Amino acid sequence: MLVIIVGGGRTGSELARLLLSQGHQVKVIDDRPVMIERLNRELGEDKVVMGDGSSPSALEAAGIAHANVLAAVTAEDEANLVATTLGRFEFNVPRTIARVNNPDNAWMFTPEMGVDVALNQAEILAKLVAEEMSLGDMMTLLKLRKGQFSLVEEKVHPTALSAGKTLSALDLPKQCNIIAVIRKGELLIPRGELMLEASDEVLAIAHASQVAELAALMNARR
Repeated sequence: MLVIIVGGGRTGSELARLLLSQGHQVKVIDDRPVMIERLNRELGEDKVVMGDGSSPSALEAAGIAHANVLAAVTAEDEANLVATTLGRFEFNVPRTIARVNNPDNAWMFTPEMGVDVALNQAEILAKLVAEEMSLGDMMTLLKLRKGQFSLVEEKVHPTALSAGKTLSALDLPKQCNIIAVIRKGELLIPRGELMLEASDEVLAIAHASQVAELAALMNARR
């Protein structure tokens, strides 16, 4: 897979190293001489293109015609939006990802503007902090479908509504499914007759809007 990264700052260079370690092809575009020197040293000159990532000529020099993904991660929202718009509508890149630096600009980063995935760093961090404050011991292990669903882990509290109930008797949220129960180091298959016990570790997939409801079943009663 060929990934073109617009922006060779800390985010762009870290992304490039990660993708290279996974065996992907990478081209990083940046127009700052100091940054280009560092990227050449860290990644190799064959993986770096000097130019303006919001310019069609720079994108073409990076091989945009053969790219599978374009990730625009500069510190300027305008540059990221222009790059992804060009990638999608001028060069037909299958997948475009853009970093949103200013939350006030997030409304512009839409599929209609050529952005498949908009990563609003302030919003992502705020949600992670809020989850840690509001959901007790529940741990988010993985985000799925652009954050719509989460793979979560929760320990059953001794006074929880779920303690002593079978899975079939639980009033689970509609978009929530228990996929495994770990009890004293043993993995249990979540069949309907399985009764939850205190300290069981429950693994579940839940819609983002229903994670708190799931946590309420597993946490201490109020």
